Amino acid sequence: MSESLLAGERFRIGYALAPRSVSSFIQDSLLVYAKQRGIDLIPIDLGKPLIEQGPFDSVFHKLYDAEWKKQLEEFSLENPTAIMVDPIESIEKLHNRVSMLDAVGQLKIENLEIPLQVFVDSNESLQDAIANQAMKFPLIAKALIANATADAHQMFLVLNRDGLNGIKTPIVLQEFINHGGVIFKVYVAGDHAKCVKRKSLVDITEEKLGNSDNLIPFSLISEFAEGDENLTKLMEAAEMPPSSFVNEVSKQLRHALKLHLFNYDMIRDSRDGNRYLIIDINYFPGYAKVPEYELMLTPCFLDIARQKRSKETENFDHEADSNGHKVDN
Repeated sequence: MSESLLAGERFRIGYALAPRSVSSFIQDSLLVYAKQRGIDLIPIDLGKPLIEQGPFDSVFHKLYDAEWKKQLEEFSLENPTAIMVDPIESIEKLHNRVSMLDAVGQLKIENLEIPLQVFVDSNESLQDAIANQAMKFPLIAKALIANATADAHQMFLVLNRDGLNGIKTPIVLQEFINHGGVIFKVYVAGDHAKCVKRKSLVDITEEKLGNSDNLIPFSLISEFAEGDENLTKLMEAAEMPPSSFVNEVSKQLRHALKLHLFNYDMIRDSRDGNRYLIIDINYFPGYAKVPEYELMLTPCFLDIARQKRSKETENFDHEADSNGHKVDN
């Protein structure tokens, strides 16, 4: 959709974010760029009821508690054409690593998969769960709940069966796929997507499996990766996925998730360069880490605001037609 504005056309978009998110997301570059294109980003006062604030063409947020959910519902009832970004029930699916990747299975895209994974809720079932799924080591152990807490980000690389002894349940075990030490992070904002590459875990050979520790925290691996010149070269030399592929995955995933703002982590199988796997999906990621992030977010805000105005026009035309029919009768 074109960014050109009609004379005097302006949109008001409210945002409700935790202080940490405000400082990292609402930067001057975004405020200025958006304002120049008709978007006024308005902070929502969390000390006052949402229904008493506005008017807003849209509200975007990163809050999930019951009180905020109630406020969103009340605001939506009073403002049925305003667009909430995003519905809490859609966001919550990404907070659970069992349901997080379900949407990928709905996509009709060749060469795109998810790794084998299993949820284990008791220590006694760890060995059985792996055997039942025919999963092979190494594995990645991830917390069930994926949110902003420290525990949610604690992950481990499990090299062998002995490594399972250091794992506490409930846990999600995901098969590790060698991917050349490179991960593709795709940031999605409505119809707009941008892919960047980052360092990841090095490939694990059979030799490394036999000579390594049983269980390694990701935090320790990340420290080694930062200073690894070979890994830096691998990351810099890695070919980006085709933009047409990234755009199609992002489009279909957005509709399957029913979300506007998210990112997903995608890897390319070292053994098969045409095989991609989505391993993680996050709601409302750190967009400010993406160069010129305001250039993808502002068009998204414009699309949403114009969608709201379009709904208002449709409602007005419908009411006018209804009144007209009544007069004719």
